[in-house]
Amino acid sequence: MSHYMYEFLGLMAVFSIMIVSPGADFAIVVRQSIVHGRRSAIMTSFGIGASLLFHISYTILGLGLLVSKSLFLFGMLKWAGAAYLFYLGVKALRAPGMEAPAIVAGEKDKNISDWRCFLMGFVTNALNPKPVLFFLSLFSALVSHETPALVQVTYGLFMAIALIAWFVAVSTFFTMQSVRDRFVSWGRWFNRVTGLVFIGLGIKLATQQAS
Repeated sequence: MSHYMYEFLGLMAVFSIMIVSPGADFAIVVRQSIVHGRRSAIMTSFGIGASLLFHISYTILGLGLLVSKSLFLFGMLKWAGAAYLFYLGVKALRAPGMEAPAIVAGEKDKNISDWRCFLMGFVTNALNPKPVLFFLSLFSALVSHETPALVQVTYGLFMAIALIAWFVAVSTFFTMQSVRDRFVSWGRWFNRVTGLVFIGLGIKLATQQAS
């Protein structure tokens, strides 16, 4: 049992560094927090966590190795992810200035459904091939081939919980009234900046190599 605990602690140590690194997931949660409020951002966070379990599941099944070794499959995933980030970027650039709608703390934004927020988080993470390489290398380096699949799934479940907890904390911070009001006051400039961030992340993803 102690062997599994050492594996788990090793995975969580490396994963903890990975989840706090800014990327597309962080950008989408921040934008959801400012534009649609805390509930929407938290639902997006759950979508990201569900996508993480998706990545971990096929990594354990060995499909991650297939994707990483196939330039065609990797390219399809990469360009789909880049196209989605471009879409989010263009949509943000075309959005009008915000007028600080009355979305406080956990209030629900009636303009966007919980399912749509969840799906946005899931798709943003699922179409990024970076987790394919990350989890493949992480599990190969830190998890023994003799570790049962059920134990590996348990590792993944705790990693997903940690990821959701992190983004719930991010959602809570950026929906604090004083913080959110500051971003809302930027109006259209906030949309322009976040739009350019998404497009930049799309370009970065499009130029990523499978190796």
